[in-house]
Amino acid sequence: MQSQLFAIIDVETTGGGIAGNRITEICIALMKNGEVVDKYTTLINPERAIPQHITALTGIDNEMVADAPRFFEVAEKIEAFTQDAIFVAHNVSFDYNVIRGEFRLLGQHYNRKKLCTVRLSRKLIPGMLSYSLGRLCNTINIPHHNRHRAEGDVDATVILFQRLLSLDEDFSVINSFLNPRSKQATLPPHIPAEQINELPEEPGIYLFKNQKHQVVYAGKAKNIKKRVLSHFYDKKTKEYQLGQETHFIDYELTGNELVALLVESEHIRKHYPKFNRAQKWPATTYQIISYVNQRGIIQLALGKTKARNDSVSTFYNRTEAMEKLEEICETFKLCPRFCTLQSTSEKCSHYRIKNCEGICEGDESVTEYNLKVQAAIKALKENKTSFAIQGKGRTKDEIAFALVAEGQYKGFGFFDRSEAICNIEDYEPFLKLQTATYHTHAIIRSHLKKNGERNVVYWEKPIALGVQRDFLNLTI
Repeated sequence: MQSQLFAIIDVETTGGGIAGNRITEICIALMKNGEVVDKYTTLINPERAIPQHITALTGIDNEMVADAPRFFEVAEKIEAFTQDAIFVAHNVSFDYNVIRGEFRLLGQHYNRKKLCTVRLSRKLIPGMLSYSLGRLCNTINIPHHNRHRAEGDVDATVILFQRLLSLDEDFSVINSFLNPRSKQATLPPHIPAEQINELPEEPGIYLFKNQKHQVVYAGKAKNIKKRVLSHFYDKKTKEYQLGQETHFIDYELTGNELVALLVESEHIRKHYPKFNRAQKWPATTYQIISYVNQRGIIQLALGKTKARNDSVSTFYNRTEAMEKLEEICETFKLCPRFCTLQSTSEKCSHYRIKNCEGICEGDESVTEYNLKVQAAIKALKENKTSFAIQGKGRTKDEIAFALVAEGQYKGFGFFDRSEAICNIEDYEPFLKLQTATYHTHAIIRSHLKKNGERNVVYWEKPIALGVQRDFLNLTI
């Protein structure tokens, strides 16, 4: 290892994420036996405009790179200069992937062993408040001139790397980082390998947190450790940025996928994580509403809203709501016209529902008709099931459950198999109350459609409006 060649590298770019980043400047210092033996630095024409905020940070503008070589003109030099060297950088994933991306645009493959001085510093110089290059240099008295320019950052990284080499005289730490099985080079710079090693290989949820312990991503997994690592293997810009902002990883075991989905949904609702897209926006709901028209007839209608208003019943897609409206219209012999199932102002003429008793033609009194509508509304409101979906717990002696009371999701919990659970009240001591939302409805509905009534314990059977039981009519 003493005679090993190291290439300490820094690149400045146009910004725009890993996939869209183009290099504007590169500096490479070759180090052998602890000393710099050669250096190469050049501006590069990125073949695209440099954004103003990048110019403000680096001082590199479009005019400076106008006559600079393009990457394909220096690619052979970079390939040869770093041959047989270990690629070293402060936050190595960024510089390495940007350079690999440039070679990929040329149809070429660039592959080097790599070391990250951020991760090495965390291991060999523990306890620092920050491991950014600027702050770390200030703390341990390393001169850092011409910041955010490739040569200035490389010069500082060279001195830092020399310090790290002096702290690892037998190269045991560096060798462990270079070992492909250690995954050290794959992990984001701020996450100690110990955090990853301690993750369980069981179902549950995981939370990525930033330096301020704010949740930036919430996810669920059948195998927490495997799923967390998959984020870091993915080279997409979003996954890279997520890794750069993650300093801590928390997790919570759930025993099974249903509870994991429900807990994940609650964390997204509560923390509104930066990198979660799904479930962040309110979904449209459809509600069966009632009102009295000018003739004094109680009319039913379908309303669309993103908020929960007073309604007879709430549904989560238009087809489901329309089917329910048609079902109660037919069951209670209501008029399709006054259930807004057709727009005609004349005698009703629905394609299927033919048992209207004549309110639309004056053959039925308003009083008699309204009594039928009130009975339909009552049946809808009362037709809410109470049940628990039971499943595998966090241990072999535990049962997990998700509880729905009168059609509304209440939360989840765990109880020991030895507990005597006979009615819905018996779940309450073990229940962790949660907020019912569109997404919790969708999760439970999807589970019931996929698995049927297996492991479902009912207490209140739904009133049969039609042929099938309406056990999927959950509300928020």
